[in-house]
Amino acid sequence: MNKEDYFIKQFTKQTSLIGDDAAVIGQTVYSQDAFFENVHFKKEWMSLKQIAAKSMLVNISDAIAMNAIPQYALLTVAIPPYFSTSDLRKLANGFKKVAKDYNIKIIGGDTICNEKLDISVTIISKSANPIYRSGAKKGDLVCYTGELGSCKKDLKRLFKGKKIPSKSKFIKPRLKGEFFYDIAKYVNSSLDISDGLFFELQRVSKASKVGFEFFDKISENIGTSGEEYEMLFTFPKKHLEKIMLASKKHNIALNIFAKVIDGTFETKYKNHHF
Repeated sequence: MNKEDYFIKQFTKQTSLIGDDAAVIGQTVYSQDAFFENVHFKKEWMSLKQIAAKSMLVNISDAIAMNAIPQYALLTVAIPPYFSTSDLRKLANGFKKVAKDYNIKIIGGDTICNEKLDISVTIISKSANPIYRSGAKKGDLVCYTGELGSCKKDLKRLFKGKKIPSKSKFIKPRLKGEFFYDIAKYVNSSLDISDGLFFELQRVSKASKVGFEFFDKISENIGTSGEEYEMLFTFPKKHLEKIMLASKKHNIALNIFAKVIDGTFETKYKNHHF
């Protein structure tokens, strides 16, 4: 039994707002992510500034996937008692750098003492036309941005005690906001790839009640690489040329790898949650 799914189901019976990368109420979009030490990162892998920055970026990625523009952030930070004022400045600088880059105002949150560094970020965004996982339609083309697989390789290196480049997507996700906002009007469904391509496709399949016909076989390394934060989306074939033009404009690589069909899709690989 997937305990994560079971727990979430205790609340989905009461509201239809749960089930996407963010909750949409009117034109306001709310996304929230936890970023906990020894679950999502180890302090020897990344600097404190990098840790804070990534905790913001992974949450902004959810907003982008919903076609929402981030505006405000609430931060909850559990701080170990041995942190120095220098440590706190480095952590704060990571939050502030990303907030500045994305024109986000940090408006509050909470701080507590804890044995390890745990971070929770809530992003409040605006969208006049949010995109959901449930919008995929039969005949849509299925596409993801960029390349997949490097984050899984880098994570394996980290677990072996090896170093990875500071430019690794595992350390600093490369979000595709400008590109995605440009093409949003042509997109039927979308989400970001946080848990791996196969798991995200399973989510689209469940939400949209569709299956997929793959054009070529996708390897396990590509399909199960998490922490990628590339965009996964479906769109009608008639918009292909416009989307390709946008990809060239923003220098974004696209991988059109399947089409939406009747049926279902379920990955054979085990989810890493619980």
